[in-house]
Amino acid sequence: MKRFLLPILTGVAAVAAHAQESDSVRMYRLQQIEVTATRATPRTPVAYTDLSHDAIARNSYGTDIPTVLALTPSMIATNETGIGIGGTSIRLRGTDATRLNVTINGVAMNNPDSHSMYWYDTPDLISAVGTMQVQRGAGLSTNGTGAFGGAVNMTTGALSTEFSGEASLSYGSYNTNKQAVGISSGLLGGHWAVDARLTHIGSDGYIDRGATDLKSYLFQGGYYNGRTMVKLLSFGGKAKTYLTYNGVTMEDMERYGRRYHDSGQYQTSAGPHVLADGSHVGYFDDQTDNYLQINNQLILNHRFNNRWALNATAFYTYGYGYYKQYKDDAELAEYVNLDTEIQEADLIREKIMRNHLGGLNASASYTSRALDLNFGGSWSYYTCPHWGELDWVDGMDAGAIGGRWYDNDVDKQDANLFARANWQAAHGLRLFADIQYRYIRYEAWGTNDNYIGQEGMPMQPIDVDKTYHFFNPRAGVSYRLGERNSFFFSFAVAQKEPTRGDFTDRYMFTADYTYPSSEKLYDWELGYTYTAPRLSLGVNLYYMKYKDQLVPMGRINDGYDALNDNVDDSYRRGVELSASWKVTGWFTASANATFSQNRIENYTELRTVYDNDEDWNVISDGPVALGTTKLAYSPETIANLILDFHYGGFEAAFHTQYVGEQYFANNENDALSLDAYCVTNLNLSYSFRTRNARRIRLGLQVNNLFNAEYENNGYGYSTWFRDSPSQHTALYFPQAPLNVLANVTVKF
Repeated sequence: MKRFLLPILTGVAAVAAHAQESDSVRMYRLQQIEVTATRATPRTPVAYTDLSHDAIARNSYGTDIPTVLALTPSMIATNETGIGIGGTSIRLRGTDATRLNVTINGVAMNNPDSHSMYWYDTPDLISAVGTMQVQRGAGLSTNGTGAFGGAVNMTTGALSTEFSGEASLSYGSYNTNKQAVGISSGLLGGHWAVDARLTHIGSDGYIDRGATDLKSYLFQGGYYNGRTMVKLLSFGGKAKTYLTYNGVTMEDMERYGRRYHDSGQYQTSAGPHVLADGSHVGYFDDQTDNYLQINNQLILNHRFNNRWALNATAFYTYGYGYYKQYKDDAELAEYVNLDTEIQEADLIREKIMRNHLGGLNASASYTSRALDLNFGGSWSYYTCPHWGELDWVDGMDAGAIGGRWYDNDVDKQDANLFARANWQAAHGLRLFADIQYRYIRYEAWGTNDNYIGQEGMPMQPIDVDKTYHFFNPRAGVSYRLGERNSFFFSFAVAQKEPTRGDFTDRYMFTADYTYPSSEKLYDWELGYTYTAPRLSLGVNLYYMKYKDQLVPMGRINDGYDALNDNVDDSYRRGVELSASWKVTGWFTASANATFSQNRIENYTELRTVYDNDEDWNVISDGPVALGTTKLAYSPETIANLILDFHYGGFEAAFHTQYVGEQYFANNENDALSLDAYCVTNLNLSYSFRTRNARRIRLGLQVNNLFNAEYENNGYGYSTWFRDSPSQHTALYFPQAPLNVLANVTVKF
């Protein structure tokens, strides 16, 4: 009997395993359809880098996604708290985060008003991401705020066909900690699958009182029937971070230490905190930014056959947030809801916003050996009221401080249509064309939080009513010579509307309430790659020519954000080099470097010049011609070295990054600059299996291994005098010395 049963059972098991494998492959292919419209491939003439799931998971101990993105060419990450958690951001080729399009499953994540991606609003997103691609330059036509220097495209992890679970715990320096648990149902009834994840991340931060408290969730539920998948995805979280967006001067770092910052600080005769100079101060404990964001996506993927596929995604994002600030000796005339004879008083204020974003993306794709076609479009609507309230005013009753001291609203519609073709015209030769039409309708009205004190108009009025029509063409050619050599050339036009701040903050340097101009980019890219089994080499030349680029002008607003103004002509040009050598089966060495020039041609700086620092009489107020100058926040050298050791269950990843000197303003003032820095991180892990666990990973991140003393971001401004020395104020965000983060992850 055994002789008959054993082959039968073996055959049944093999068929079941093959069916399960087929379902897994089919589900994965279906779930990749949603990024077809935004992803580049080796056949696309675009400069890009893919980040694998393993590279992402290796860095998922608790830090934000910018720490992973910093592994890619021309990319740097910045952080306010000093440890890669909380107020993090990125710059690519010197381009700031407001010009980098970030998508998840093809849905734009940039705030439609500020155009920034606030990574801590979606805590532990890194653990939910399956794959990631960074496109440099204008890239492909995409959804949402236009890519104007680069794009980051992410997918959430694919639904699993097998039951599984995961628990992860991290703890390290500055009380940094993470607790996460996730579970996957596997394929139920041959059609259904559910994933869920809960996470908490906390840290005291390297910067004093730079505490972060992040809670997040992710839910995916999908229905699969072979050619069609419908997936409901909801993710988001609640973030509470101490306000650390104001930096610290070098003088204060020398006086009080590198961890010092003065947000929420007030003078007191007998405060609990004594500074190095002997002065007593107190701190407002609730000087915090609080934000709730919930992202929902309903995704339909359908594959008609091996060539045609369809994706449609409906999305809705809800956000509500506020931050509290303690103001010492505030001018009460600036708060129009108060009726009081008191001129100055301490107070606590809140700035509040509530936003709704909804829309639809749809695309279709055709793929054959000779031709790839993609076409589709998107539409979204965004609304967001902003207002301010007072919680407490010293010397006033609570009933006398009600009402709003500013109140404004925003409506924005954003729509686009695109069509893209990649055609193999001859053996090894492919021609590429991509056209996009984008429509933006932006309206903002009410009063802003800026006090201007005019008769009958104490608060700055907002009255923006703009419509934009952008046509963004792209064209390119790629050629493959043999099996190892690939070349590409591309040209693209990208256009972008100004941000909210570009509109509202112009009152600080223009008297006629003019609108800023939209920006235009002409991007040329020329690339070559050599690929062999153990060695790959790449070189990419780029020239990005701008018309009316909005650049930092050496001034800041009340929220410490840089003020931007249009410059007629500017450019970024450079070369990106990359190499990867698989030395042995257990050791790979990789490196990338960018060498660039970033210039404004015929730059004219707006300066207000006073007579001296006692009388403050305006001597002149107008433009000063400076000729050709370097663009702010644009280092001319960025280099990375990555050494990857793996043997059995042991892994070690050694990453060193060098970033050259940067200026805060465009006048090449050494007093407003960020020194070059070099920082090294080491990631160690050991993985093994047990009878009850599929995998246990023990990990240790050692950040800033060689204890470098550096700052990776800053800002500054100048005050000009005729008869006194001009004053230049530079503020920095110091990063933590050597620090560690340990992790245990169990998968079952």
